Amino acid sequence: MENSNMTLKQRLYRIIFESDTYTGRMFDVWLLVFIVLSIAVVMLESMPAVRELYHSKLISLEWFFTFIFTIEYFTRIYCAPNRKKYLFSFLGVVDFLAIIPTYIAFTFPDAQTFIVIRAIRLLRVYRILKLYHFVRAGNLLLLAIRRSLRKIFIFMMFILILVVMLGSIMYVVEDGKNGFYSIPLSIYWAVITLTTVGYGDIVPVTALGKFLATFIMLLGYSIIAIPTGIVSVEMSRTFRDRTESDKECHGCGEPNHTPTANFCRICGARLDHIS
Repeated sequence: MENSNMTLKQRLYRIIFESDTYTGRMFDVWLLVFIVLSIAVVMLESMPAVRELYHSKLISLEWFFTFIFTIEYFTRIYCAPNRKKYLFSFLGVVDFLAIIPTYIAFTFPDAQTFIVIRAIRLLRVYRILKLYHFVRAGNLLLLAIRRSLRKIFIFMMFILILVVMLGSIMYVVEDGKNGFYSIPLSIYWAVITLTTVGYGDIVPVTALGKFLATFIMLLGYSIIAIPTGIVSVEMSRTFRDRTESDKECHGCGEPNHTPTANFCRICGARLDHIS
């Protein structure tokens, strides 16, 4: 009965911006399919052999996906409660950038290289993450990272000091030779060695330099685990805190709701108390 009293704008809003209905979930699923397929087309078009054989078909597919995303974009503008807020929001800008490169390339052929920005469509997958379980997991991760920022900042300051010291020492050990022509270059080597990347463009030759490099490589493995442990501890603590404050439905007893939820995700009853 409630749906029958909705206007077209309200129905479109519920389908496009929400995912607590069957049509809303199906819209998200099909949107995800189109996003993935459009990204696949962009990737295929970047391959010279494929582009040479299927250029016209790839262009047709690109215009098809652009047309679909254009309709979706203007529909979102139409049914958004605050159009200005949507247009200048992060997702609104991403939606716009997902369609504009194709039109620019069509209008200005010389700007064909600009079309690679279409890959930004992959960011639109974030919209699909508004589904309950994804939102819950995403919010927990963001909160854990936010709580870890101070510790990670201190850790990064320590790493910065460490690579400056190690790079300076290596510059002295190698006597400014063998690629270690300056302290900044030596610091660059210390960074790629400490992070276990090891491009191999700068290599110590002296015995002491090799010993120091070995020490830095082994040190890198232990250092990489530190920020992971910091975030993991905060995630565990955040999950425990959020679980204890989750809203429980007094109608069906479903306990798994985010603290910001107003209605039960199972029976639709209003959530008006915290368990």
